[in-house]
Amino acid sequence: MSVDFNELLGAMNDLTGKTAIVTGAARGQGAVEAELLATAGASVLICDVLEEDGAALAERLDGEGRDVRFLKLDVTEEAEWTVALDMVRDWTGRLDVLVNNAGIINRKIIADMTIAEWRKVQDVNVTGAFIGVKLASPMMQEAGGGSIINISSNSAFSGHYDPAYTASKWALRGLTRSAAMEYAEQGVRVNAICPGLIVTDLNRESPHLGPMIGMTPMNRPGEAHEVAQLVLYLASDASSFVTGEDFVIDGGFTAGAAYRRVARETGII
Repeated sequence: MSVDFNELLGAMNDLTGKTAIVTGAARGQGAVEAELLATAGASVLICDVLEEDGAALAERLDGEGRDVRFLKLDVTEEAEWTVALDMVRDWTGRLDVLVNNAGIINRKIIADMTIAEWRKVQDVNVTGAFIGVKLASPMMQEAGGGSIINISSNSAFSGHYDPAYTASKWALRGLTRSAAMEYAEQGVRVNAICPGLIVTDLNRESPHLGPMIGMTPMNRPGEAHEVAQLVLYLASDASSFVTGEDFVIDGGFTAGAAYRRVARETGII
């Protein structure tokens, strides 16, 4: 079989003609993901409840020659998802990529958390992604296929002292695999990205950064652009045979941070 490697390289970085929706994209990691997809040539709909930040980002990117728009979207509301998809249909006529990036966190332990607080985290982090998968996948099928990328967390591989968030990210891994099986024959791929400590302007001063960095084998936090590059790969045709997978990007933390700490404290390394 003859392989055109120049074509393969292009597939990894060229999203020309594709349309993407990125939720929770007004700032932070989602904003970087949206900008990279747009820079790669995709038409990108930035969605968030933060109207001022989202509109400003879309205006800046559009002014730089990228095809970007903003729409206020509460991911827990099915009717608002329908408006977003109708907007995309009227705008480009197709949907190829959905990045379910929207998420919230509640650092309360079980004993201190109310049922309402628990449900709010699940509604945004899990139900919001579920609605996106359910409503976006038929439109992707119309376009001949597509890629859904759920932003989970390396918290989805352990138990942390943020039970609502942790449970929601475990649930996203399950949703990802179930959806991947359901839509594989229709050409819709579904994968999860599980970042560890990613530093943005929103958390650079957080007190947990130091201890987390100290536990991370690579001795540094990740940056949003590193996650965005993985999003780009999964959004592109370069990942055409990848579905139902979890991609951990955490500097080796999940691979064995606890054992590394034990090894250091006992003099093994």
